[in-house]
Amino acid sequence: MKTMAYLDHNATAPVKPAVAEAVRTAFGACGNPSSVHGVGRAARRIVEDGRDAVAALAGVRPERVVFTAGGTEANNLALRGAGRSRILAGATEHPSVLKGADGVETIPVLRDGRLDLDALDAALTKNDEPALVSVMLANNETGVIHPVAEAAQIAKRHGALVHCDASQAPGRIAFDMPSLGADLLTLSAHKLGGPMGAGALVLGPGVEIESVLRGGGQERRRRAGTENVPAIAGFGVAAALAQDDLRDAPRLARLRDLLETRLAAEGAVAFSADAPRLPNTSCLSMPGVASDTQVMSFDLAGFAVSSGAACSSGKVEPSHVLAAMGVPDADARRAIRMSLGWSTMDAEVESFIGAWIALRRRLGASVSAAAA
Repeated sequence: MKTMAYLDHNATAPVKPAVAEAVRTAFGACGNPSSVHGVGRAARRIVEDGRDAVAALAGVRPERVVFTAGGTEANNLALRGAGRSRILAGATEHPSVLKGADGVETIPVLRDGRLDLDALDAALTKNDEPALVSVMLANNETGVIHPVAEAAQIAKRHGALVHCDASQAPGRIAFDMPSLGADLLTLSAHKLGGPMGAGALVLGPGVEIESVLRGGGQERRRRAGTENVPAIAGFGVAAALAQDDLRDAPRLARLRDLLETRLAAEGAVAFSADAPRLPNTSCLSMPGVASDTQVMSFDLAGFAVSSGAACSSGKVEPSHVLAAMGVPDADARRAIRMSLGWSTMDAEVESFIGAWIALRRRLGASVSAAAA
């Protein structure tokens, strides 16, 4: 298999070497972390070390971290376990939030992709039913950073709880749960160079949830099921390394800006370019060329990119994120996402720029000839 330039970190970041080593070591711990014998206690120590590291990343005490099988489960647990009869979520949230419970009400976003705070206030004002408001910290498709702290202030005035899916933030922007004002926070290991199969729902002070999975007393009876010890070991190492990744954010922002500037001269449209964004994410539309054609062409050329979210990139429908922003359907169907990260080399971005320009000129010429 040829070497690929991997530009899809928002889907899954490559596992870091130290993480892989921690996972390999943890596979040697055969005990169940709920067992009281020595082997079980050794497995429990691995879990609790991982919990300490994830708690430090979120800025909370370790006992507030509930391990799950990933971000999707954490989002479902937040929405279903918080005990609120009314759930409001931003229109560009991840599908595991928008479809994570029945009857989720969507709050519109502005043209640049940020949550419409006035619309949130109005929605909470018209109904005093106990509510949960879910606002992601950063969007997985456009990289837009939402005003979570401001949304939390509005929600708290109305007595609502606040859930924040922060899966895309660690290692890319500095944050902590107390500053966001969130009552519940979702994290996902494989978005920050950890293994798949591990996530966490972090609880704010005084906040409790009802377990959705039943049949065991694990995770302080908040989530039944034996903990995934190797994945949690890797999650902990990745969480500890995420702070170091922040030092690389200026380089990634420079590469993202270079990418967008060079391709704008060839007709590319960068969505949410004027909004606060993650330093690693660019969502671009190539005039006249469908998203799936671009993804397949770049794959053959040795570049891994995606069309929208990884969980929905196989669909024919355009991105719900871009649709919520008012992007015309034709433009949305031509959009792809590039997301950089710790493994991205400057030369890979330069090479991708050349490949994008070549594809645009080749297929653009074909489209023009066909139209003539």
